[in-house]
Amino acid sequence: MPDAPAVEVDSLVKRYKRATAVDGVSFTVARGACVALLGSNGAGKTTTLAMLLGLVAPTSGAIRVLGEDMLRHRHRVLGRMNFSSPYVDLPQRMTVRQNLDVYARLYDVADVRGRIAMLARDLRLEPLLDRAVGRLSAGQKTRVALAKALLNEPELLLLDEPTASLDPDTADGVRGYLEAWRARSSATIVLASHNMAEVERLASDVLMMRRGRIVDRGPPRDLIRRHGRETLEQVFLAIAREAEALQ
Repeated sequence: MPDAPAVEVDSLVKRYKRATAVDGVSFTVARGACVALLGSNGAGKTTTLAMLLGLVAPTSGAIRVLGEDMLRHRHRVLGRMNFSSPYVDLPQRMTVRQNLDVYARLYDVADVRGRIAMLARDLRLEPLLDRAVGRLSAGQKTRVALAKALLNEPELLLLDEPTASLDPDTADGVRGYLEAWRARSSATIVLASHNMAEVERLASDVLMMRRGRIVDRGPPRDLIRRHGRETLEQVFLAIAREAEALQ
């Protein structure tokens, strides 16, 4: 269904034995948009991303990605999406090139060598291609994880802290690359980040999460104005501290 939204989430719940990580979340993401999930640690952002990707089964609720029901037909869309997180390790003894080669073949990339070469150039990974992943710095691993996520030119890209551990110059370059890539490809991005400047730059819409629920939503400027603040970081802090007061 090419006209369907990139993501449709309806009454999504994820309960564990002693906690509810996501509590009745509903939202839609239009194709080609960049939407950010914001909230303090434990707000439910990463669990929501994991359910969108099909890595975690929801307790209840519905998820449709690129027009397909993820609970029944996720195999139809997994090749059209991808995920990047600096907190998910790639095989440490394999080189960067070997890792990218394996993932490219898993995603059935047509020109594996050419695609790796292009991403290595764009993300400044060329000097690292023949180095074992276990010998990379945290920032270098972050860039390799992003290259892995872009191998199949996904229609939907899920990003969890995409510039974690990067120095300011490299982080700025990565954000610029993601902006240009999305504009060129018309891909959709769902982003979880604690970097408010990053969210203001990349995201056209923000979902503010607190204790597993969406408590506000809107473009960054609208949220800033509605909460009577000067920056998105101040909005984030106000909502996070309100959550602490409710505990």
